[in-house]
Amino acid sequence: MSPAPHPEAPGGTVADGMGADGTVRVRRVRPGDGTGIARVRLAGWQHAYRGIVPAAYLDAMRPDPEHRERQVRAPAPGSAAYVAETAETAGGEPTIVGWLAAGPARDADAPEGAAEIYGCYVDPGRARLGVGRRLMAAALAETGPGVPVLLWVLKDNRAARRFYENAGFRADGAEQALDRGDPVLDAVREVRYLLPAGARQ
Repeated sequence: MSPAPHPEAPGGTVADGMGADGTVRVRRVRPGDGTGIARVRLAGWQHAYRGIVPAAYLDAMRPDPEHRERQVRAPAPGSAAYVAETAETAGGEPTIVGWLAAGPARDADAPEGAAEIYGCYVDPGRARLGVGRRLMAAALAETGPGVPVLLWVLKDNRAARRFYENAGFRADGAEQALDRGDPVLDAVREVRYLLPAGARQ
C-alpha cells in the first residue's frame, strides 16, 4: 500500500471522515496515539471475540501502548494507519474510538500489488455508528480502485463478516488457524476475504 496522495482537510483529517453529526473524525495516526490505539484494540478483542476466543485468553490480555506507539513512530514501509476520534470540545481532548492499519498484502498467493487490511477495531461503545465504515473508506480511498485488497477475519465473527461483505469483500476460500504464538488459539479459525480490483462500492 503506497503512501499515495489522498484527500485531506486541514490538520490531517481525512475529508470524508467527519460524521454527519460532526462528533467523529478520521485522520492518519501521529505520535502520541499509542495509548488510545492500544485501548481500542484491547476493547475490540475482548468484546467482539467473546464466545469465539477462549475467555481465559481474552481476560488475560493487557494493553500494549509502548508497542503501538513504536508502530506509529516507525511504521513498516508502505503501511498506513488511521484513527477515528471524537471531535475536540471546549476544555477537553479528542478521544480515539477506532483504529485501522493497512499495508502491502503479506500472503504469498496474494494478487500482485495487493493491499491488506491488517486490523480494524472500534470502541464497543461506538459500534454500529459508522466509525468502522469511515475508517475503511479512508483506507480504500488511499489504495485506489485498481488495487485488490485482502483481509483475514475470524470465521465465527458473523458481525465482522457482514461488515466486510457490505463493503464489497467476499470470502475467497482460504482458511487458516489464528496464529498468535499460543496453542490455546489453535482451534480458532480465520477466513480470508478479497475486494477485487475495481470492485469499489
